[in-house]
Amino acid sequence: MNTIPPGLRYLAGAALSFSIMAAMAKLAGLAIPLFELVFARSVVVAVLAGWDVHRRRMDWRGRERGLLVLRGFFGFAALTCFYYAVLRMPLADATVIHFMNPVFTALAAAVVLGEHIGMVELGLTLLSLLGVVIVARPSFLFGASALDPVAVSVGLLGSVLAGGAYVMVRRLRNEDAGVVVLYFAVVSIILSAGFVVADPVVPTGWTWLVLVGLGVSTHFGQVFLTRGFQLERAARASSVGYLQIVFASIWGWAIFQESPDLWTWVGAAVVVGSTLTLVRLHPTR
Repeated sequence: MNTIPPGLRYLAGAALSFSIMAAMAKLAGLAIPLFELVFARSVVVAVLAGWDVHRRRMDWRGRERGLLVLRGFFGFAALTCFYYAVLRMPLADATVIHFMNPVFTALAAAVVLGEHIGMVELGLTLLSLLGVVIVARPSFLFGASALDPVAVSVGLLGSVLAGGAYVMVRRLRNEDAGVVVLYFAVVSIILSAGFVVADPVVPTGWTWLVLVGLGVSTHFGQVFLTRGFQLERAARASSVGYLQIVFASIWGWAIFQESPDLWTWVGAAVVVGSTLTLVRLHPTR
């Protein structure tokens, strides 16, 4: 474990947290509208992030406030698109579409940040993507029933927006991770509040617990993700996020009774193997 750079360990933790978030969102979405999901998740995250920033006596206002707000907007839009796809598509399909974002992250990082992408790094990133496809086996690639084209388009848009958000996090490397997460949550609350007021649904029973779990898992995921991207180059950092598919397979079996088959384990091996190879061949700068 000590040979793995800290940034990549943070990113692995983010992958686990976000896989829990996706499962919670799909469960809560059975009773709660889309924007109320985003709002509830953001309220919990804002409370946790605000407490964390206050506890460490950090300046919650940050230094690059304009970029912090812009990152919050991109994050809100990407999250909303992802939730939309999750609620209207099988979880595996929505997740594999979302994980096309490393392509957009790498392209944006090369243009905006001037980061070099070597052929080996690019090849391993594409190999990781192949592993994602093997694990998820999306119906729009492997046949069977057709997916909702609107949901697919929204999912792809979310992937593009997530790529932009990740590059902004990289630019905000000198900002405290808690402050970045706090801005994301507050911006999301402001942007989603109007939709919630227009069509409110009061959570009941188990839904409250799921919403709290959604917010808590998102908070830790955002903290880990922000710190990881601050320590790692954008292209390599995005590749580690593929581990989320492995965790999603576990939750699919445990919560949704989706038993992983041979293809799932083959894909998981490709994802983990290519990610670990990426770590060994390209140590942190």
